[in-house]
Parts: sequence; C-alpha cells; structure tokens
Amino acid sequence: MANRLENRVALITGGAQGLGRHIALRFAAEGAKVVVLDVVEDKANAVVEEIKAAGGDALATICDVTNRDQIAATVQRVIDAYSQIDILGNNAGITKDARLVKMTEEQFDAVINVNLKGVFNLTQAVALHMVERGYGRIITTSSVVGLYGNFGQTNYVATKAAVIGMTKVWARELGRKGITANAIAPGFIATDMIETVPQKVIDSIVERTPVQRLGEPDDIANAYLFLASDEASFINGAVLSVDGGLVV
Repeated sequence: MANRLENRVALITGGAQGLGRHIALRFAAEGAKVVVLDVVEDKANAVVEEIKAAGGDALATICDVTNRDQIAATVQRVIDAYSQIDILGNNAGITKDARLVKMTEEQFDAVINVNLKGVFNLTQAVALHMVERGYGRIITTSSVVGLYGNFGQTNYVATKAAVIGMTKVWARELGRKGITANAIAPGFIATDMIETVPQKVIDSIVERTPVQRLGEPDDIANAYLFLASDEASFINGAVLSVDGGLVV
C-alpha cells in the first residue's frame, strides 16, 4: 500500500513536543515532507533528526505564531525549500488557567493571542498559497472543552470554541478552491499538558469516559492523518471528537 501522504508537504505548528510531535512523526511515516514549527529550537531540531534518522524529509523552523512577520518569513522559507504547502496542522497552544474572578488580563490575552489569533495568522498566510495551487488540507486542534466548557479555563475554552467557528467559515470560503478545513476535538490525552492534573481528577475523567482510558497521542495523530489524506476529500467543516465517547 502506498504511503497516504506521498509527495505532500505538511506544516505542523507546535510540532516539537506533545501532540504536535506525534503528528509530525506520523505524517513523516506516511511519506510527507514535514515542517516542524515551534518556538523551542532544540526540541524542533530533535524531531527533525528523528524523522531523518527514519529515512524521512523534514525541516525545523522557529516561529512565534503571534508574530506575522515571522510567519511570512517562515511560509516563504517552506516554499523556497519544498515549493508547496499541502497540509497545515494548527496545533500550537498554551494554557494559563484561572477562575473567572481571578484571571488576569495578561492571562486572557496570552492564550487568545497564541491559540486563536495565532491560528488565524498562520492559516491566512498559508491559505493564500493553497488557493494559488488549488489544493489544501487545513486541520486545527480544538478540544473537547471547546464543546462543553471546563472549570478555570475561560480563556482556553474561548479559543477552542472559536477555532471551530473559524473552521466552518473556512470550509465555506475555501471549499470551492480545492481546500478542506476541519477541526479535531481531543478529549483528555496522556501528554505533558495533563501532568499537573491531580490523579483523582484523572481517575474521574477515566470513569466518565465510555472506553475507560485516557487518549494516547497517536489517537490524535491518526485522526490528523485521516483528515489530511485523500480518503477524507469530501469531509469539510467537520469537528471530529476523539475523546473515547466522553461527550456522548
């Protein structure tokens, strides 16, 4: 069976660690040339070396998604290196949790700027190129909390709900240009991001999840792979919940 992403170029934000790293490795294993975009240079380089050691083709680019000048330079660098960008994985994100009455303006703005405006910034820049080529796959990481809320996460939930709305707009605007836009809403995944969550909370989440476990990063990477592949060419504007049935 041929690799599903052969001859495709994929740009993954937050690709140096967590879910982004697993997505980058999965895409590379399926034949994609992978651009690992992150703000942590050593970890981005490590992922690229891991891909190359396995026989793949990858490039690290250090970029702050809140900086439009850096984004423009990054997109140009990728075009110079590979001549195209076929797949955009909007995965970069941060948390700065606090209850509504305790949340500072700085905490709110920081999360909005990375998780929401950063997605807009990069997608706008890449979409211009995709429209010229008449092909593209835009996949954005939302969250199960963007669908039903979460205590102490006014800022984070706002961004994860908002990217679903933006995805639906892009699906309408870009579908006729050969570009699909979809979102993935992960449940609680066993990554570094939940290491600070108390064990009793983890146990409660597992108990409420019909499949009785946390998700694994590869569960999300596999969903990304499907939406990036030609098998998903008629899926547009969808929100794919990958949460073990938590929100059923």
